[in-house]
Amino acid sequence: MKFLFTCGGTAGHINPALGVAQYLKELMPYCEILFVGAEGQMETELVPREGFDIKTVNITNISRSLSIEGLKHNLKTVKNVIASTSEAKAIIKEFMPDVVIGTGGYVCYPVLRAAHAMKIPTVVHESNALPGLTTKMLSGSADKILVGFEESRQYYKNKQKVIVTGTPVRGDFRNIDKKTAREKLGLDPDRPLVVSVWGSLGASFMNKLMVSFIEKALGKPFFALIHSAGKCGYKAMLLEMEKENIKDPKARGMDVREYIYDMPVVMAAADLVICRSGASTLSELAVLGRPAILVPSPNVTGDHQDKNARVLEKAGAAVVLNETELSADKLLGSVSLLLSRPATLEAMSEQMKKLGVEDSTEKIANIILDLAGV
Repeated sequence: MKFLFTCGGTAGHINPALGVAQYLKELMPYCEILFVGAEGQMETELVPREGFDIKTVNITNISRSLSIEGLKHNLKTVKNVIASTSEAKAIIKEFMPDVVIGTGGYVCYPVLRAAHAMKIPTVVHESNALPGLTTKMLSGSADKILVGFEESRQYYKNKQKVIVTGTPVRGDFRNIDKKTAREKLGLDPDRPLVVSVWGSLGASFMNKLMVSFIEKALGKPFFALIHSAGKCGYKAMLLEMEKENIKDPKARGMDVREYIYDMPVVMAAADLVICRSGASTLSELAVLGRPAILVPSPNVTGDHQDKNARVLEKAGAAVVLNETELSADKLLGSVSLLLSRPATLEAMSEQMKKLGVEDSTEKIANIILDLAGV
């Protein structure tokens, strides 16, 4: 059997595909798996790290700006869609997959459209409560539309195609416990760990706020921190810390990284996670049962991160803070308050676990196998 996955742009689109691909490989060790991504994007680094081959097409996103530059960009994107659809058809024709699976990112559009035109079964998965533009555009072409939230069903015309599966996570998130993770990281067993991550590419506002957060926390360092600045924000954050005379924070328990490659270990070791509310991250939190402070990104289409976050807040699994009203003092105060209340953290952890769909990966794999005729 052969399976082709397409995804890209952010880890939130890539990691669910990796989770399903890894599971299929466990079920069928001799199956062939190929990824298709966009040239120069994050998938070209993350996918090979997990042992899978990837090919690329030349595709760009859609600008929502009505400026001349925005219009020029979209004209270029239209040309790229036509060209990348032809490129995708060539890749598909050579690989001849039994099923093509898309998990988000604009690269999914030409690849799934090409597969549909070639009469190959297609699956699209949408992690967010509010579907993205690409997913909605593909709803007519996909044989099955898989969604992470029950709330998502209402947004699709072809409701008979929609299946609520939850969002898959990599197997590594299920195979490690807190004690083992903390030992692996060499952490002080008596010092709480806070993990801070604002998306695989980073977030300039939050990184700047975290510089002040770290400076204040170092004044009374009762917890350790691992912060991911993101690919686009790491160098700028280091410069900002140097400007504020924050020297060697790692030696004092504040570890600032470009990217957290060992996320299952780091998140499993955490007592509290502060992060955005992308659906993939929330699914990882739920599988591990990690309480969280969520700061939804205000810069996403349809404010879908806020909708994701409110689902967890309503369940009592997370605290939601609005970025427009946030300061380093307010965030540090919220972190300190929760860490001082172990019973509250435990209750949040239990509610978070209840939100996890333990068999999401298996559900999606079974749907793919059904389409493949297995």
